[in-house]
Amino acid sequence: MNSKKIMSLSILLMMFSLTYAQHKISGKIQENETNFPLAGASVYIEELKKNTFTDIEGNYEFPSIKPGNYLIEISAFGYKTITQEIHLTEDKTLNFHLKSSVTELSEVVITGVTRSTQRKQSPIIIKSVDNDFLKQSSSSNLIEGLKTIPGISQLSTGPSISKPMVRGLGFNRVLTLNNGIRQEGQQWGDEHGIEIDEYTVDKVEIIKGPGSLAYGSDGIAGVLNFLPPRALPEGKIKTQLISNYQTNHKLIGSSLINSGTKNDFQWLAQISNKYAADYHNKYDGKVFNSGFKELNGKLFLGLNKSWGHTHFTLNSFNTNLGIVEGERDDLGRFTYEDKEGNEIPASKKDYGYSINFPHQKINHFSLASNSYFKLNHGNIKADLGFQNNRRKEFEDPTSPQTPDLYLQLNTFTYNFRYNFEKINNWETSIGISGMQQNNQNKGEEFLIPDYNLWDIGGFIFTQKSFDNLSIAGGIRFDNRFLDAKELFLYEDNPVSSDFPDAEEKFSAIKKSFNGFSGSIGISYRPTEVSTFKLNLSRGYRAPNIAELASNGIHEGTFRYEIGNPDLKSEYSNQIDLGYYLHTEHVTFEITPFLNFMENYIFIQRLENHPINEENISTYEFTSGNATLYGGEFYLDFHPHPLDWLHIANSFSFVQGIQNKRIEEEKYLPSIPAPKYRGEAKTELKNINKNLSNTYLKFAVDHYFKQDKIFSAYDTETSTPAYTLLSFGIGTSIKAFDKKDFINLYISGENLTNIGYQDHLNRLKYAPENQKTGRKGVFNMGRNFSIKMVLNI
Repeated sequence: MNSKKIMSLSILLMMFSLTYAQHKISGKIQENETNFPLAGASVYIEELKKNTFTDIEGNYEFPSIKPGNYLIEISAFGYKTITQEIHLTEDKTLNFHLKSSVTELSEVVITGVTRSTQRKQSPIIIKSVDNDFLKQSSSSNLIEGLKTIPGISQLSTGPSISKPMVRGLGFNRVLTLNNGIRQEGQQWGDEHGIEIDEYTVDKVEIIKGPGSLAYGSDGIAGVLNFLPPRALPEGKIKTQLISNYQTNHKLIGSSLINSGTKNDFQWLAQISNKYAADYHNKYDGKVFNSGFKELNGKLFLGLNKSWGHTHFTLNSFNTNLGIVEGERDDLGRFTYEDKEGNEIPASKKDYGYSINFPHQKINHFSLASNSYFKLNHGNIKADLGFQNNRRKEFEDPTSPQTPDLYLQLNTFTYNFRYNFEKINNWETSIGISGMQQNNQNKGEEFLIPDYNLWDIGGFIFTQKSFDNLSIAGGIRFDNRFLDAKELFLYEDNPVSSDFPDAEEKFSAIKKSFNGFSGSIGISYRPTEVSTFKLNLSRGYRAPNIAELASNGIHEGTFRYEIGNPDLKSEYSNQIDLGYYLHTEHVTFEITPFLNFMENYIFIQRLENHPINEENISTYEFTSGNATLYGGEFYLDFHPHPLDWLHIANSFSFVQGIQNKRIEEEKYLPSIPAPKYRGEAKTELKNINKNLSNTYLKFAVDHYFKQDKIFSAYDTETSTPAYTLLSFGIGTSIKAFDKKDFINLYISGENLTNIGYQDHLNRLKYAPENQKTGRKGVFNMGRNFSIKMVLNI
């Protein structure tokens, strides 16, 4: 569907909205202890995407708001966020007193719920991280920046490619959203990253557990929703420059942003780039062909009126990244194929910012529309999106301009939701969502067939709120139809099925997959500072195209893959518990879970290790029933009177076991090692008139030995324990009457420069170093990062 059709649908929905009387919301924000007015505090209405800041006297105002129910959020750095639900029938004056705090559970979330909700009121286990968390982390890509969150890990293939794993599950089991629109870019691949520019993200909301009720298939393990910055208040215009340099792989990153709001019209224009050379570590030295380049752009246009809002977002993500093969000679030097086809060792001149062979070029274009319409009784939300993903893999240096593998994926997504008017504290929603996909092969190699896919699902969700109890639940039905095309080859060229001596590469597949999903849960708040959660959920996922029909070498994974057309849909039956305690000096969270998986799909090495003509082992997709269990623990202690000191500890653990299997096949593959993180951090709101929001932190991350592995046929190998040390320091610098004219972030990772391989590092299965006898390629060594954000 083209942009004109998307715009026409949004305008059609707009015509159904009605005109109402307008009311004003105004008030004053003060500090609780001193009653001093708080200037610069944020007051935000999520449903309307309206934002304003308090003036020097602490006053704020929204002049024209329609009658209805709204959730208003008041926040400021170093203070406890306040959220209050209001029923607007006349002009309202709302005054608030903010208490000093560093953590809270009152923040507003929009992921996995049908309307904006306080996190503590939702039975779903949701974790949210803001822009400060993202800026303070040192990472090469967006997913790597989330690695310190308990329960979240990454499946990596070098510094440029990371895939999110939630409680030991990943790939198409974790749904990635870009501002509520599902991201579709061949997520089935180990070495296929997330095509989202990290500089465009202001907040991340993470569902730990099935998100199928709200989003359908592919959210069976969890959901990551990457959210953009909030719109600026009326009349404000802002220009921001972000820059980053990292020492290990000489990463240079920058992003220039201009945004503003005028006469209810909102805009944001952004251009970003990144360049990274080959990274290095203790054992491998510089890792040949591990660099990457990015050039990205974004344009956002929005209109906010009394009837609601309509926003259009255009994204262009473009990257060129090297694929590490890990081949070395008997002296331990990385080798590669030159332009004449000769295998030669890499010399000093071959390392740097240049991208060698093999490499990927990925171009991801998306156009999205997010709309909200206030009606007489309730409201409508409509999200529409079109994405074009072009993935090219270049393997032959003797033919550098010809892609060996070229996949083009077009996806149209839709999500329509009607939220009924709140009656007797009942909030009910109905909706439909789905997508249509078309994939075509345009290269000389074929890993998956051409296919068309149609997906649709409908759901109903309801929530009842009491004084200290919330009950929520719903049910959904999805249907997916897949039409995969047959392919016959003769001397590696496509031919008709009746061509003499033609060999079948792919068989035709026409299949429908459908299933029910749902959840029911409670959130109980016995006191103002504590919350209990219990949620029972059932998730559904249809097999993806690679699991069903792949047949070829999967570059970057060191294997030849064979699909299984007899696979059935996966189901997840999960029990989530949660206890949260947020007092003035202690933050404590514990979130255990138990997950029973039906038809869990995974890939295993074939018996006797069959080797194809490329000397690569063959793997095949299979399935079985499994049980996963584990959880996360978090404790942050900030003792009085040292309220600026925070001593945080977290531990995350997951175990996956296949039912009724022999010992070598007992454990699920790709389960992350148990992890402990300890962090000591100081935060000071004001040091002097020129420095504010200053922090200093030191952290230790210990990854335990992972020997609970799928060892059958050498599919997986164990990983020893290791410990990483890190630090961070940052501050806001005042200039030109702006308190945060410059925000500075300095950090260091792997300070002791240990040589290690993460259990989910795909490069640990690269060929053995013939000189040292060590198998695979190791993770990045010591790395320092400096970021600067300039607010003009």
